[in-house]
Amino acid sequence: MPIGRGGAPLTKFAQAPSSPFMERLAESFVLPAGPGDSLGLAQVHVQSWRETYPGLLPAGYLERMSVPLYARRWRHQLTRARPTELVLAAEGPDGLIGYCAGAFDAEASPRAEVFTLYLLREAQGFGLGRRLLRNAARVFHDQGAASLVLWVLADNERARRFYAHLGGEPVAERAVRGWGGGLTEVRYDWCDIGGLAVH
Repeated sequence: MPIGRGGAPLTKFAQAPSSPFMERLAESFVLPAGPGDSLGLAQVHVQSWRETYPGLLPAGYLERMSVPLYARRWRHQLTRARPTELVLAAEGPDGLIGYCAGAFDAEASPRAEVFTLYLLREAQGFGLGRRLLRNAARVFHDQGAASLVLWVLADNERARRFYAHLGGEPVAERAVRGWGGGLTEVRYDWCDIGGLAVH
């Protein structure tokens, strides 16, 4: 079971419950992640990849993904995080159920980038992914970002519909290295990050 930690909420995820799981999600929060979340983030990362990418990435790669390895990577990243980096964690009553990570460097570009956004499959479809992305956009907007970009696998149709629904525009493609080749990513842009941040 993914683990998390308590803390003051950045945003509470709350709407009228329509199912037992929805009722549990109504108790979820979006919070800045810290080193103590490393194991929970790793568990979400590995489980969400195994739920998201069968048929898109090699089965052997997904099977070999290691929670302890990713926990060490998260701990290293979060203990050395720069002010330009952001990791938000979605936490439910039983621990972490999703996260969003990105960065904005005002000296390098007026554009922020989200690198990853994942939710456990059971937590999808209730608006929590939208909350993660919009909270990230709000933080970057407050830091001075003018726009937002992210990359998603071209064959990940569910994720592409999600980003398009939130106003992202597909503007570019690139080949993905690794995993045997043959994969393509699509870049989605939000030219006005403020529009995403305020809704």
